[in-house]
Amino acid sequence: MDLELNEVAVSAAGKRLIEDVGLRVPSGGLVGLVGPNGSGKSSTLRCVYRTLRPERGSIRLGGRELAAMSLRESARLTAALTQESQAEFDFTVTEVVEMGLTPHRGSEADRGGYDPAGALRAVDCEHLAERGFLTLSGGEKQRVLIARALVQRPELLVLDEPTNHLDIRHQLEVLSLVRRLGITTLTALHDLNLAAAWCDHVHVLSRGRVVAGGPPSEVLTPETVGAVFGVRAHVVEHPETNAPQLLFAPAETTKK
Repeated sequence: MDLELNEVAVSAAGKRLIEDVGLRVPSGGLVGLVGPNGSGKSSTLRCVYRTLRPERGSIRLGGRELAAMSLRESARLTAALTQESQAEFDFTVTEVVEMGLTPHRGSEADRGGYDPAGALRAVDCEHLAERGFLTLSGGEKQRVLIARALVQRPELLVLDEPTNHLDIRHQLEVLSLVRRLGITTLTALHDLNLAAAWCDHVHVLSRGRVVAGGPPSEVLTPETVGAVFGVRAHVVEHPETNAPQLLFAPAETTKK
């Protein structure tokens, strides 16, 4: 199921957060949002999972206008992993995953065998089912939270900095998992090299606007990175994956 945003704008407390944001995530694709802090990445995602209401523009999921759906219907179709999802739960892993069934309570889907054990199996965490959530490592917690999203059987995953606070091994494991799932995914990422390595397309946001979008090799250029992030970047090709990788330096070198 594809996702499409057209000329989306939203404000909060009198401040414009995003302006005329447009992008498309094809069915089964993995699309990344990158940009400096405050550029509008999280605000764009919040419009998609409906904690912010756009003032204008349209958001379509599978060709249907998101605003025309009930909140419950869109919650069944969209699973979000937010930065706030890192809150500490005093529950077992299975209980945390079962929270993802909330949008389906009382529906046919609730009687149709939605399986927390299966969701944990998909993220290689079935062996953690009876563990307390607080006892897990950062990478294990993130995989369990993805399982909580998967138990909804969503058509769309929305991930806000899913690799935040993880070491490099767990960053790679989480993104490999997301890629392997094959679910339409829109994610904000802080690390440009992770975005370049794992995303089909990347959209660069600056001051609430999309200033570049397309395949990472076409978008993450020294010129764009310099203009948006204020650093110099040298682009090299990864020797195994051939994905573009960036080597950074300050905008002005002071070393003599």
